[in-house]
Amino acid sequence: MGNETRSVAVIGMACKFPGAADPDQLWEILRNGHDATSETPSERYDVDAMYSAHPEPGTVISRRAGYLDAIAEFDAGFFGMSPGEAADIDPQQRLLLMTAWEALEDAGQIPEELAGGRTGVYVGNTRGDFLERQFRQGLETVTASQLNNFRALLAARLSYQLDLRGPSVLIDTACSSSLAAVHAAVQSIRAQEVPLAVVAGVNIALRPDEAVMMTQAGTLAHDGRSKFADAGADGFAPSDGVGVVVLKPLAAARADGDRIRAVIQGSAVNNNGHSGDSLLAPSVEGQTAVLRWAYEDAEVAPSEVDFVEAHGSGAPTLDQAELAALGTVVGEGRPADRPCYVGSIKTNIGYAEGAGSIAGLIKTVLCLEHRRIPPNLHLSSPTPLIPWEEVPLEVPTGMREFPDRGRPAIAGVTGQGASCLNAHVVLREGEPLSSPGGAGASADDGRAYLLPLSARSPAALEELALAYVRHLSPGGKGAAFALRDICYSAATRRQHHEHRMAVVASSHAEAVSALQERLRGQVPAGADDLSVPQEPDPTCDQDQDLPSVAARYAAGRDVEWKTLFGADCVFVPLPGYPWQTRRYWPGEAAGDEGGDDLAEALLGEHARAASEYRDSSLLSEIGIDSLARIEIIAKLAQEHSFEIDPEALASLHTVGQLRIFLRQLEAQTV
Repeated sequence: MGNETRSVAVIGMACKFPGAADPDQLWEILRNGHDATSETPSERYDVDAMYSAHPEPGTVISRRAGYLDAIAEFDAGFFGMSPGEAADIDPQQRLLLMTAWEALEDAGQIPEELAGGRTGVYVGNTRGDFLERQFRQGLETVTASQLNNFRALLAARLSYQLDLRGPSVLIDTACSSSLAAVHAAVQSIRAQEVPLAVVAGVNIALRPDEAVMMTQAGTLAHDGRSKFADAGADGFAPSDGVGVVVLKPLAAARADGDRIRAVIQGSAVNNNGHSGDSLLAPSVEGQTAVLRWAYEDAEVAPSEVDFVEAHGSGAPTLDQAELAALGTVVGEGRPADRPCYVGSIKTNIGYAEGAGSIAGLIKTVLCLEHRRIPPNLHLSSPTPLIPWEEVPLEVPTGMREFPDRGRPAIAGVTGQGASCLNAHVVLREGEPLSSPGGAGASADDGRAYLLPLSARSPAALEELALAYVRHLSPGGKGAAFALRDICYSAATRRQHHEHRMAVVASSHAEAVSALQERLRGQVPAGADDLSVPQEPDPTCDQDQDLPSVAARYAAGRDVEWKTLFGADCVFVPLPGYPWQTRRYWPGEAAGDEGGDDLAEALLGEHARAASEYRDSSLLSEIGIDSLARIEIIAKLAQEHSFEIDPEALASLHTVGQLRIFLRQLEAQTV
């Protein structure tokens, strides 16, 4: 189907959208027909002060939208950042870092093995609210740290953090940005410019400006809900969102045993040019053209498309143009009794602007995986602007099954931008997990396997072990997969961190029991030598002495994983990394406790990976060098009028000594 040499596999994805911290939760929202929008929280802006039922100047006409919870939460220690650095960085960058890591884990791509290679990063985004808010506090508050928050650094931060050396670009085509980024990544992969691409869309609204503007334009939905294709549609319902997909050439994904969640067969972008009535007006001609180009590129007859995830904004004129174009293109040659289903995730989560079209892509991959099309919300009376009896389209209000047509299901995803940039991506159903041994079967084969777990802190390791207990227990996702494949995937498809744990088991139940005993601080029965990591017998065969290999792994030594597993093992889904997040926000003290402590504030700003330090930690080891000491002296003088003897500060060697020194300073001023 299509030109396989040009096809691109979606091998991993992750997301954070209103009400959903990952794709599984997003599918539950879609499957259950849930509206995840909510009242505007006060930390964004004072909606009580700005709301008006009428479009008065300076007001917003809606009290609700789609919001992410805890946008200030971040695992700074994992990424080697001090609390001060983390607090100064745009939350869009922070959320993108964590979501991209989750997507790479989902794809089974090990970041340290990608480091230094040509992996490309393509990020769709339209907002820089964090930086704009800082500027509005007055130019006297602007510091050099704001250099880290220019929008182009959304992509650059991810490339820098993971040492990815392919293209690293930010794409802004308004609300089609993230789908335009997917198209750019597909083109780079086809041109063999990159062997792997991380593609993202991110949108966090911190200001009411755009809502005020859309209120004045009459394009903001009064009730904060997108009513795509409904007669009562009255505009946009803005939302937050972060979505990431990992793309790879289909042939390479098959050869490497990757999980092929869906296949991109083709894509296209275009601009309306002068075909619309005005610069901002939708154009049926432009959208018809991009659809034709995309299906030509995919070598798929439009009449074969089973489902299209529409741009689906809920703005009447945009919906009319989009549905008219779809009816023209996918309706050509289509039997009247086989309509193309059309939907919009914006009716569930709102309009995530620069992340909106990648939300539609992730939804479509989930639909193809489950072979089901979820209901479209807020549709009580179809818009009369479309002659429904003449177009073979159906916007379902209940769950639908993909028809069984003896081939993989086919779907399209559309994005439109106020820049008049239209984008369309054509996907087909992915490929099931398979192996000569029947991967996916949960029956244990009686052999013992080694399950290695690791994290960047003891607390995270404990949480990860608990996640594997749930994963492997009856009813957990891992119960559907062979223990061999779970252990193989944990060993060969995860980055191994410094804090480690390993158990040996011959069944799911044994693995659960062993993990539970380790969590209780006990030693699993029959594995006494796992309690204290030790050097294994150098004469032993790793395949026959798993406890010895486990000890080697727990001690931080390398393991030849290929000798432990058969050639027919398959990569299967695993629990993701358990983030150890804390709140980071400008002007708020960082630290687990004693937030008003002067030492915490100074260390938060100047220490490296400060979340790991203790009172016994050497200042030099956490990044408090001579330059940092000079900056600390200057800060104490400027903000607290403390006169510090440089030699006295230089005589301090540990965090605990610094705390005592500063407490004495504060006591002297009382």
